[in-house]
Amino acid sequence: MQFKATTTIYEQIAGMIEDNILSGELAEGDRLQSVRALAAEVQVNPNTVQRTFQTLQDAELITNQRGIGYFVSEGAKKRILNARRRLFETEVLPEQFRQLALLGFTPDEIKSLYQSYLTEHALSV
Repeated sequence: MQFKATTTIYEQIAGMIEDNILSGELAEGDRLQSVRALAAEVQVNPNTVQRTFQTLQDAELITNQRGIGYFVSEGAKKRILNARRRLFETEVLPEQFRQLALLGFTPDEIKSLYQSYLTEHALSV
């Protein structure tokens, strides 16, 4: 895993796990890798992964079953999606809208570009 200097490592690992939940790679009820196994995979200290798991547990995205491991919580995907949408709407879109306005894009042009993107990447909304 390539880490960015702008975000803490444990937050980046949490984001990776959230991405895996959103993509369906990890489903509700699935068991996560052990702290040690994930630490070895991403080449970080196990304490960093433990902090990641604690953060995800505090957000009710995973649960700990003592002696068994960590599991994806029921409703985790929906909670992640809602949180990320809110963040996107409040932090990312305003700057993107400002840039689009400065560059003179019309709503129809933006819609066309977005539709082309979805088609090229075989995505649907």
